[in-house]
Amino acid sequence: MIKEFCAENYTDIPKAIQAGANRIELCDNLAAGGTTPSMGVIEEVLAYAGEKHVPIMTMIRPRGGNFVYNDIELKIMENDLIHAKNAGTDGVVFGCLTEDHEVDEEALEMLIGNSEGLMTTFHMAFDELSKAEQFKTIDWFVKLGIDRILTHGGPLNTPIEENLPHLKELVDYAAGRIIILPGGGINAENAEKIATELGINEVHGTKIVTF
Repeated sequence: MIKEFCAENYTDIPKAIQAGANRIELCDNLAAGGTTPSMGVIEEVLAYAGEKHVPIMTMIRPRGGNFVYNDIELKIMENDLIHAKNAGTDGVVFGCLTEDHEVDEEALEMLIGNSEGLMTTFHMAFDELSKAEQFKTIDWFVKLGIDRILTHGGPLNTPIEENLPHLKELVDYAAGRIIILPGGGINAENAEKIATELGINEVHGTKIVTF
């Protein structure tokens, strides 16, 4: 099973990898839900994780708050993505919405266009879409070639156990065309049980391993 450890900067990454994390989502500022780490952090993490053969997914998010970005913020995201790609990141994590809580298609296509050769994850901005919109969005993401969707299956303030029925619907609808990656409230104690219940082999969290 792939245990994706959500890391704030470099600090805990060596311990997390030693404890069994076999992929890293690299962020800064987890208190705001995760933003883009500095290039210095990205380069040090890539150097360390590369020796351990652990892939790094770099968060591309210019600030905390909502996921509706203006032109300047999107330009920042584009530049950050290109720099992370040039540094050697294995993948990138992003999400962008419109004021109407739909995916910002133009912004997403720009980000995807700059992500060639990288793994791509659309993050928990997905959870702000209506349930009907989520299923349509899965179909579109498959066409775009996005690799996975990080989702809590409901509002982040709900226990993930309450959201397992909807997560299972998403997994079943995706049907192997795109990976549904559950996160938010998954830890080393409940990861195996949740993965078995959903029929998946990738889980995500800040406590996905213990150290």
